[in-house]
Amino acid sequence: MTRPSDSAFVWAWLPDEAEPVVAGRINRVGGSYRFIYGKSYLARPDAISLYEPELPLGPGWIDPPEGLEMAGSLWDASPDSWGQRVIIARLTGKQGHDADAVNLDRLTFLLESGSNRIGSLDFQTSSTDYLAREDGTTLDELHGAALAFEKGELPPALAAALVHGTSVGGARPKVTLVDGDKHLIAKLSMSTDTYPMIKAEAASLELAHRVGIDVPGSRLVTSLGHEVLLIERFDRPGGRTRRMVVSGLTMLGYGDFLGARYSSYPELLEVLRQRSAHGEGLGRQLFERVVFNIAIGNIDDHARNHAAFWDGHHLELTPAYDLTPQPRSGTEARQAMDIGRDGNRASQFVVCIDAAHEYGLSRDEARDIVDHQITTIRESWDEVAEQSRLTKIEKDFLFGRQILNPYASYDLAARRRAAQQPITGASGAQGRAPRGVPTGSQFTPRQRPEADVTLDPREMS
Repeated sequence: MTRPSDSAFVWAWLPDEAEPVVAGRINRVGGSYRFIYGKSYLARPDAISLYEPELPLGPGWIDPPEGLEMAGSLWDASPDSWGQRVIIARLTGKQGHDADAVNLDRLTFLLESGSNRIGSLDFQTSSTDYLAREDGTTLDELHGAALAFEKGELPPALAAALVHGTSVGGARPKVTLVDGDKHLIAKLSMSTDTYPMIKAEAASLELAHRVGIDVPGSRLVTSLGHEVLLIERFDRPGGRTRRMVVSGLTMLGYGDFLGARYSSYPELLEVLRQRSAHGEGLGRQLFERVVFNIAIGNIDDHARNHAAFWDGHHLELTPAYDLTPQPRSGTEARQAMDIGRDGNRASQFVVCIDAAHEYGLSRDEARDIVDHQITTIRESWDEVAEQSRLTKIEKDFLFGRQILNPYASYDLAARRRAAQQPITGASGAQGRAPRGVPTGSQFTPRQRPEADVTLDPREMS
């Protein structure tokens, strides 16, 4: 078993700088981790806070926020569950269920993972010599190592390379790559996949672009006979510079457990507005993302899957990411964050419209956004599915189940009729609730009278 790490130095790329500087130090005290800025860093005229709400710039030790073991802005740079399992396997040799009993400390995960992590921070054992933990391993080599690891094998020759490539978060396998001057995240298909998640995410990113949501560039490639999704990193603007990034979870001040229970979009929007240089349009941007997640069946929209750039003074919403339709066995679905301040998470467009005022929108503006996305997705689906290499079976499987599931449009048409608003371009995905059944309650298509809903043939397959 590896010895727990008691301290680490935090290095940071300041805005527009190509080389990192040592910013401070983390010390483990009992079960928590304190941070202190270095004197040399505080003396710099260009020094900025790593995230002011948690780590205000100034001398002295800073304890983590209440309820957290470590400041969220530091822990945001850590690998997530898959990367942690790779590190555990390399350090202890334990994999699968044997790894569940291994508890490595947070500093070990930060010090063992690769240096090409999300954002502009890295973690070192030295305050004077920066040594990047990176490898020039190819995509096929990393993919092969990941496939072997999933089978319970971690090839020693590629163990370090795989660890260093897994510094980004996420529950599924992904690695970092550099292709010329482009920094990429490669999302990997696995031999055990029973659902085309990689191709589905590729399709979702293209659909998001078509409805007007800011997303990073991406493309599908083939590695070892499997599809891999390459996504351009928005935290690498070029010229060896990096941008600081904080997660939605950090902005809300939660750890993973409380974040899953209490995170809400209106509260996230409030933080963004308070610390944005220009708050105009933020409500609409976030609302469009909520609607789109519902439209594509992405219920994994937890607070870590939202982020903002931090420049030392202001927050700026990053492009949307991790837009993946999720498998669903039943009809009903719930988002991972509250859509309105009433706590409703039902994956329905009417819930978004009811919460429109929380985002600074009128109900008519909210309806227009919903109609635009439904129409664009419906009209683009065939072309986007082909572009994303979905087979006909996969394409038919996704549409009407994940993509524009009828539950998402439940009660939408009835609300429009009640408001005496014309329906534009989305009649095939709308239905009216049976009398006495409230929005978000138990729903099955058989409950709805035949005359109340018109389904596109693809939704009935």
